[in-house]
Amino acid sequence: MKNVIIFSSLLLPSSQTFIRDPVEQFQEFKGYYVGSRRVEGLELPEERTWVVNQGGLGGKLQEQLFKLTGFAPQLYSQIRALDPVLIHAQFGLSGTLALPWAKSLKIPLIVHYRGADATIRADCARYTSLNHWLYFQRLPQLQRDSHLFLTVCQFLHQKLLEQGFPPEKIITHYHGVDIEKFSPNPQIPRRPIVLFVGRLTEKKGVKFLILAMSDVQRQLPDVELVMIGDGPLRTDLETLAQQCLKRYQFLGVQPPSVVKAWMNQAHVLAAPSITSPEGDSEGLPNVILEAQAMGLPVVSTYHAGIPEAVLHEKTGFLTAEQDSQELGGYILELFKNPDLWQQFSQGGREQMVRHFNRAQQTRRLEEIYENLNRP
Repeated sequence: MKNVIIFSSLLLPSSQTFIRDPVEQFQEFKGYYVGSRRVEGLELPEERTWVVNQGGLGGKLQEQLFKLTGFAPQLYSQIRALDPVLIHAQFGLSGTLALPWAKSLKIPLIVHYRGADATIRADCARYTSLNHWLYFQRLPQLQRDSHLFLTVCQFLHQKLLEQGFPPEKIITHYHGVDIEKFSPNPQIPRRPIVLFVGRLTEKKGVKFLILAMSDVQRQLPDVELVMIGDGPLRTDLETLAQQCLKRYQFLGVQPPSVVKAWMNQAHVLAAPSITSPEGDSEGLPNVILEAQAMGLPVVSTYHAGIPEAVLHEKTGFLTAEQDSQELGGYILELFKNPDLWQQFSQGGREQMVRHFNRAQQTRRLEEIYENLNRP
């Protein structure tokens, strides 16, 4: 098998199963996870997980030096000994950190754009972190020297074109969902639950969901809002929910098995994503793919790549961003119209099987790797 470097600055937050899971399904390649440092989150194979920062003050200094110069001699020697055929950097910011290694090793660099990394404005983000500063400093070099840019949806593809990325280097590649794992159990009854899963940040639009659920509960007081996830806005959102809602739960971060169980019980998944004032937006949220694979209809927004996966009035409903009234109206419609609910449930599942099957998308990713390594 040929070795590839899966590079991400932080290895790997719990939400980033979309990075790890395809790598573990590779048939022709073996992926090594390499980054600046480990963070609490996903389990990774220890023998294939290497980081610059091994802990302590010394580790922090080594990490900063690596980011500024690409200098990490011990780790670089380990990587060179693998004789990797390419580096696949996750997110644009990680692409700029991996660029010196790709040039030194004389191997192709693929940079995978997944959301805010392709949409956030330089004037808002340039000075928010060292990674952001380096990204915007090195962006012309990244555009010139990277071999390929992958985007998780057509929306991000267009964003890269608008920023001057070479058109011939951009490919849209849907990461997909495990349709075997995410398959509904029809023996489990659906309950009057509207489910939200995600980080409690501005671009998730949760404020508008809470306002929409206030309208829903006025007509259907038994319907409950269940929120899975955490983030900087949690306290404010809990306060708003306390003021507006009769039935709700904030469950915090939950393991994938618990999320899947809620998807099998809920009646609707709500994903009211918006674009933040800084330009921060989604790519194509994995939770939307998982929910539809579970036969759970989605009510979401015309935002980023979401309309590429949720087909309005065929597999779910889409509203304008920040329109809590229409959001609530569509949620009510799915509670009041069981035939429509069933149509969306089946249609969403079929859409995932046909176009977002992770096994097929992983094979496609390996084909992309192969094409880069052909003479």
